[in-house]
Amino acid sequence: MKNRFTWDFLMTRYPAFFPLILLAISIIVNWILQPNMFDRETLNSNMRVFLPLVLVAVGQAVVLIGGGIDISVGGIVSIVNTILATRVGLDGSTELMWRYVLVSILVGLLAGAINGFFIAHLRLQPIITTYATSFLYGGLALFILPNPGGGIPASIAEIYRTTTPLKLPLSFFIIAIILLVWKYISSTRYGKYLFAVGGKADAAYETAVPVTSVQFSIYVISGLMAALAGIAITMLSGSGNAEIGSAITLNSITAVIIGGNSFSGGIGGVTGPVMGAITLSIIQNIISFAHINTWWETLVKATIIVIALAAPGIINLLRRSGP
Repeated sequence: MKNRFTWDFLMTRYPAFFPLILLAISIIVNWILQPNMFDRETLNSNMRVFLPLVLVAVGQAVVLIGGGIDISVGGIVSIVNTILATRVGLDGSTELMWRYVLVSILVGLLAGAINGFFIAHLRLQPIITTYATSFLYGGLALFILPNPGGGIPASIAEIYRTTTPLKLPLSFFIIAIILLVWKYISSTRYGKYLFAVGGKADAAYETAVPVTSVQFSIYVISGLMAALAGIAITMLSGSGNAEIGSAITLNSITAVIIGGNSFSGGIGGVTGPVMGAITLSIIQNIISFAHINTWWETLVKATIIVIALAAPGIINLLRRSGP
């Protein structure tokens, strides 16, 4: 019992423990630099900015749990943004907007299915495949909208910006729904299959787990979440830009690693990556309010990924060299 609350126990049993600590620290620092951080309008503004990364990080988390990685999410976000900006337009109707929201979701599912087909059925390497499709999807976004412009009606964007159910940011409810859905999924047979495939696909296959179907599904889920993020980012900006998703890929991977998931697969969840995405977004706020050069942001992200990759080896080395 005396070892029940050791660091190893907490990190193994509660993978979201460390991201919770980072989130708390980042909130305190941000609060010092931005005293009105918890004012209703400021909180709503921040959360709707954070939401697109949270959505992409959730999809990326599912992919990493399943033993893969998705480099193409930024391209999918850009495609959705350019579709809405060019097909709905500044003078579009609410009916037209919802029609193309549905189209955008289908596009995200299709893009994810393409990734899943190449990886699950043709057995191509996930990082190479999604790196290649990231150029394909990014190129399609540029084809749809070569120059920034277009957009959606201001009245529709304003609904997203000002909707506060129960006087709380809409993002809170969206995140809560996602976490509840994940809690249900992780308790189902599919959830157990997901962790089994990510942990060791060959062993999962030998125990009659439908490995191919699970691997295919994680990229479809990632495509769906990227499409939802593209919709959110379009509602946030109100305009179109084929480069709008370019930074979100690295950010989503960083957020998932901050959240306690592992590149090796089969470890983690969604709660940690959600906190990781919010933490990363708050760090960007801190850099801005502290008037620090923006290149520190990239350095922080790269450092987190390197540490996450090196940590297991360092821990094993210390244990071997210990008494």
